[in-house]
Amino acid sequence: MDKKYNDLIGDILEQSGEKDNYQGKGKGAPLPLDYTKRDLYQNFQKTAKDAGFLPPWLKLQKEISRLIHTCKTENDIEIINDKIRKYNRLCPTQLQKYLVSKENLEKAKERW
Repeated sequence: MDKKYNDLIGDILEQSGEKDNYQGKGKGAPLPLDYTKRDLYQNFQKTAKDAGFLPPWLKLQKEISRLIHTCKTENDIEIINDKIRKYNRLCPTQLQKYLVSKENLEKAKERW
């Protein structure tokens, strides 16, 4: 047995004599060279990015940034801190942020 896998479609094409000169739909263009250099997750990330997909934590980061720059009251700070806690649960560990207080609001505006 020289085959290491079951190639049903290949066997059908071989029996019909069309294996090497198949001209039907599905032959398609060759894959880009960089496609084979990335793993499955990296290919997914590139495809998602090209389609305009943003992870939930990135959407939340943009919302927090907008809220911090328009913050005026202590209640606004509490709302921001609730969103930062949620952001910290969703985002990668190295991107987590500190909570905001009235004292460090200006520094937070620079950071966000």
